[in-house]
Amino acid sequence: MRFTTVDYIIFALLLILSSAIGLFYALSGGKQRTTQEFLLANRSMGFLPVALSLLATFQSAVAILGVPSEIYRFGTEYWFLGCSYILGLLIPAYIFIPVFYRLRLTSTYEYLELRFSKIVRICGTVTFIFQMVIYMGVVLYAPALAFNAVTGFSLWGVVLTMGLVCTLYTTLGGLKAVIWTDVIQTLVMFAGQLAVIIVGTAKVGGIHEVWNVSLANDKISGINFNPDPFTRHSIWSLGIGGIFLMLSLYGVNQAQVQRYLSSRTEKEAILSCYVVFPCQQLVLALGCLTGLVMFAYYQKNEIQDPEIIAVPDQMVLYFVMDILQDFPGLPGLFVACLFSGALSTISSAFNSLATVTMEDLIKPYYPNLTESRATLLSKCLALTYGLLCLGMAYISSLMGSVLQAALSIFGIVGGPLLGIFCLGFFFPFTNSIGAVTGLLAGLIMAFWIGIGSFVDRMATGASSPVLNITSAPDMGNLTTTVMTTLLTSANATKSLTGLKRFHALSYMWYSAHNSTTVVIVGIIVSLLTGPMKGRDVDPRTVYLVLPRLLFFLPDTYKERLRFGVPHIAEDKPNLIIEDKSCNGFLNGNVKEAEKDDMEENYPGFSRPEGGHSYIVQETSL
Repeated sequence: MRFTTVDYIIFALLLILSSAIGLFYALSGGKQRTTQEFLLANRSMGFLPVALSLLATFQSAVAILGVPSEIYRFGTEYWFLGCSYILGLLIPAYIFIPVFYRLRLTSTYEYLELRFSKIVRICGTVTFIFQMVIYMGVVLYAPALAFNAVTGFSLWGVVLTMGLVCTLYTTLGGLKAVIWTDVIQTLVMFAGQLAVIIVGTAKVGGIHEVWNVSLANDKISGINFNPDPFTRHSIWSLGIGGIFLMLSLYGVNQAQVQRYLSSRTEKEAILSCYVVFPCQQLVLALGCLTGLVMFAYYQKNEIQDPEIIAVPDQMVLYFVMDILQDFPGLPGLFVACLFSGALSTISSAFNSLATVTMEDLIKPYYPNLTESRATLLSKCLALTYGLLCLGMAYISSLMGSVLQAALSIFGIVGGPLLGIFCLGFFFPFTNSIGAVTGLLAGLIMAFWIGIGSFVDRMATGASSPVLNITSAPDMGNLTTTVMTTLLTSANATKSLTGLKRFHALSYMWYSAHNSTTVVIVGIIVSLLTGPMKGRDVDPRTVYLVLPRLLFFLPDTYKERLRFGVPHIAEDKPNLIIEDKSCNGFLNGNVKEAEKDDMEENYPGFSRPEGGHSYIVQETSL
């Protein structure tokens, strides 16, 4: 099973095209001369390319390998994760995106300073950087390892080629190049998966035969209503736990929020989130169908070289090379599909890491930095993170079984980050002490469960952990999250007692459990240290959910549920607001924002000619 010349050509064309897009945007338009162009594509992107880029960012190579492998071994129960996509995308569309977009942020963590303090912003940024640095090495090394094992192509040749190409077009073309290469790579991913499904189904004997074989071997799963949180998969863990995973990805993750912020308008940003929903369902369906076709095929055909499949995820590529060896070019198309996922994910990581480092760790301390120097420094940061990615890939190769622990740790970091944003959005009385304490408590809980889970399974002498790498959008955090499922025997799980029982918590609950820990600890500490007064809260940074949910209550009661937070325009339509400059937001009858900022961020406002007041028009907000 080796590549033909045609396969190499198709694979090379993907790399050349990606590099060409980066070069094009480096030499055209504004030539990436400003940080706004390099990091946010001048806020000029339409909803469709943004939506496809959102999809590609966390539809990484490990997901293309991992989801079919999951279905092959455990059946279609994982498909119920699609139930979480509804709220997991509606909540960002209605709550997170409007707030982030109207604040005109560049880094998501700027929000944490506006809502809490600078120290909270730095804590969030450092946590995100830690998460993404781990992710980059894993997402680059995992597909290269599978590719090497099955095709014999040089492992480090693949790693270096992918890493350098990705670094090249990200550094040259900025976010605009990243988004448009994501579009191309998404189309390649769909084409590669469809090619495998069509050919594989034909070789099995048709889709009906695939279904019958899967059904006869109990691979078509029913709904598991078991509420036990230690059950690996159930409708509750996939449907409810999955919502938290999706929120950590599509609600607050810098790599995704940066794409929303690159949209031309707020409406297009929200529309891009809607468009992702059917695409996500299609991606999940293709992954599940690939797993079923693979299972049915190997029920009818013996695996010729089982010794070359070191871990189950390599089986997907083995299957591809097996069924497509008589179709020159199609193996190359699928490998291009596989590495499109890796390229799109890594380039997003580079760009988002450069953004948060620049905006959160450099600019605040060097306010007089010129635009040209800031842009050059942003490009250098992207290049540096690209080289760091290669280093992390090398470290991943040395970690052995510890790699599984690293993947688990990465997967659960997204929960605490989600929790700290939820504190800010939904609980206006929480303060910065509560936010920092809550984040630390969430991270400690996450590491305790993740590392404890790994150590306990090693200590019990249970069956060796099986590496099952799956990634966002189907699971949490880079939250895109890369997760690892550490399998063990039922007896090993039952032997855990007391607090150690938490080590057996289903990985699908990690994000929900850890974000809830942040919220609970943050609320308690805030109340003990003196809750924040509503008048001191910037009303643009909170989403007062209780007055909206309890809309049927009298106005006096709804007013109490605001916790003293000042009103803004969308609270009181048709209100005439005086033209007085103050601290940057609207407060009842006083306009506390500059005219230009007001008209830019709140299109419902207009100023009568010759008048001295702004009229708040009726809005759909």
